[in-house]
Amino acid sequence: MLLALKKLFTGETSCVSFDDQLDLRDTEISGVQPFASPVHLTGQAVGNSEGVSLSMVAVFDYCVPCDRCAVPVKSKKEYRFTHELVRELHQEDNDQYVLVEGDELDLGELARADILLELPTKNLCKPDCKGLCPKCGTNLNSGSCECDTRQIDSRLEILKQLIDGSD
Repeated sequence: MLLALKKLFTGETSCVSFDDQLDLRDTEISGVQPFASPVHLTGQAVGNSEGVSLSMVAVFDYCVPCDRCAVPVKSKKEYRFTHELVRELHQEDNDQYVLVEGDELDLGELARADILLELPTKNLCKPDCKGLCPKCGTNLNSGSCECDTRQIDSRLEILKQLIDGSD
């Protein structure tokens, strides 16, 4: 998805709008393909005295397993991004600008990078998710299990054996 910027940089056009789809369904993150639908990208590029201001909105369906109980978590995500596009940088280490070489910008690659950086690192079905029992695997959100979940310090295990042996 290429966005033509020549007329914006030269001042022939003041604004270019776009409305397109970006297919990220094959993108894999931690063994999961979380993009349940194509990403709908809308936005505009506006020419100004310093370069081009790009603003875009990305909307998509997102589905990942809960990090604690593995139940599918489905949500609709909407992210807004803005960038300042320039043809040349006066300072090499300037992250405020996107350097555009040539007259076109790969909008799909820029949007993909923005979206991947914005995705949550922790996905929970609900904030107080109890997760799975570490012994039997029961989902503790739907009920409790009969497992003994008391943790015994391994350094004191020998004392437990002495107490159990004295009966």
